[in-house]
Order: sequence, then C-alpha cells, then structure tokens
Amino acid sequence: MSKPKIVVIGGGTGIPVILNSLRRENVDLTAIVTVADDGGSSGRLRSAVNIAPPGDLRNVLIAMSDMPRFYADILQYRFDEADGPLAGHPLGNLIIAAVGEMQGSTYKAIQTLSRFFHIEGNIYPSSDSPLTLHAVFKDGHEVAGESHIADYVGIIDHVYLTETETGNAPIASKNVVKSIMEADTIVLGPGSLFTSILPNIVIPEICDALLKTKAKIVYVCNIMTQRGETEHFTDADHVRVLHEHIGASIIDTVLVNIEKVPESYMNTNKFDEYLVQVEHNFKGLKNENVTVVSNNLLKLRDGGAFHDGEAVAREIIAISHRQEVKI
Repeated sequence: MSKPKIVVIGGGTGIPVILNSLRRENVDLTAIVTVADDGGSSGRLRSAVNIAPPGDLRNVLIAMSDMPRFYADILQYRFDEADGPLAGHPLGNLIIAAVGEMQGSTYKAIQTLSRFFHIEGNIYPSSDSPLTLHAVFKDGHEVAGESHIADYVGIIDHVYLTETETGNAPIASKNVVKSIMEADTIVLGPGSLFTSILPNIVIPEICDALLKTKAKIVYVCNIMTQRGETEHFTDADHVRVLHEHIGASIIDTVLVNIEKVPESYMNTNKFDEYLVQVEHNFKGLKNENVTVVSNNLLKLRDGGAFHDGEAVAREIIAISHRQEVKI
C-alpha cells in the first residue's frame, strides 16, 4: 500500500504536537503554516528584514525533525531580556531570517533547512510574503494585526488577509495548492481558530483548493476556548465559523476531546489566553453535516491542557485508511 498523503494546516503551538506524532507513522506528511504572526520576535523580524514571520515555521521544523533534544533546545533558546536588540529572539528565528535573506525567500529558506535537519516530508509557509490579518467584529469595528485582535472587546464576524507590503490579496506559496489537491487527508488544526487556522484558509487559492480537493478533511477541535477569539464557543461554533469562511460545508470529520480538564488545573498565569473547556453541541455538529469522532485526546502537562499527539495521530491514521472516496 502506498503511504497516505496527509496535509496539516495551521500554526501556533497546536499543529507541532500532532506533526511530531504523525512523522513517526508511515505517511507522506506535509505542513502548511501560517505567516500572519506580527507579535513578539516574529513581528520584529518581519519588520526589520521584510520576511514572512519565522516563529511558527521554527516550531514546525523542530516538530518534524528527528534532531536530538539538545539541538532542538539550541534552536528554541531565547535571548535574555537584557540582551539589547537580541532580547526575546529565539535563535531559530534568527537562523530562518538569515537563510531567508541569503536566498531571497522564506519558502526557499524552509526547504533548505528541511534538508539540513533531515526532515522527511514537506513544510510550506502558506504564503512567501508577510501577511496582515484583519478581524472585522460584529459591531463593524476592524482590527489589523494578529497580535492586536484579542485586545478588542467584541465578537469576531470574519477575518481576511492582505499582503503587508502591498495591501494586495495574498498569494499562496509554491506547491501549497498542489499538496492540497494531491492529499488523501487534510487536517485543520488544532490551534487558534481565528489567528492560526483561518489565516491559512482565507488565502483565496487555498480556499479554492479546499473546495475542489477530493481529500477527506478533518478538523481537530480545540480543547479550551480562547480569550478574545472563541469565548463561549461550542465545538459546533468552531466548525460553523470555518464553514462560513470557506463558503461551504467541506469538513468531513471532527475530532473532539471528551475528557474533562480537572477543575482549577489550568495555570492561569502561564496560560491566561485560555478560558474554559469547549462545550459539546452534538446536535449543532450534526447540523454542520460532519462525522464526529469523540475520544480522550487530552494531555495535561506544565499546568496546561493540550492535545495528546499520539492519540490524535491514531485517529487521523484510521480516517486516512478508510476507503470511502469523495465524489
């Protein structure tokens, strides 16, 4: 049997967890990673060097590599706050920025570093240009910049992207559309709905490819709601928002965690953006015309609630090996 082709789309800290587990399976793996981050080290570098922000790409490079833990720790090393212009920059971000400047492209830099770190699979930034994420709220107010969205008190209606430098509509990176069209299974998330997942799929070419692909599309629903984004959202609300942005009901299967996060477990000082556990609305999910796979997908560590990468990977592999094909 040929390896199932699995494409994972997202960003932030969510998708590295499942990519690290999926890379150990007998699959042809591709990651498509958001480039709309404008905060922290990534934001400072994209302004200084005019490159796509490297932070999410760095995390994916590490997750998909079999490099020793010590090497990963070097790439993740963050300069001390007393280090002047270098303060707060992870070393890996600086390396990606340097190679990107050498080769004139973040896309080329990631392909070079993928070979350098012996990655089996593909990593593509969703666009080769830095993008600005715009959030339009229900009251009509608009906020530009991913790092500012959670600061406005309101309910997000929709998001869209522009190229930061030109203001034009974003263009997908090379091979992104091709990988979506050739995939057997496409995984959305896990990750922040409005700032990690949607910044990929609202790129017009990616949205169009998701509408046309014959691949099974799986959404890994978040475990916790997120301040300024998905407050009071159920799992069905997450799926509804994705379908509204895409313009059609394309998700075939939703993975939902049914294990309870212990009361008062979350370290609210460390994870202050996360609020409460996402509630289930199985009737709402049925109305979205999706198949629901519910299981214990929870992993508690470091005072936070995360997806168990191995458990999620097992479900994705099982879905990928099912024989039904879209018509």
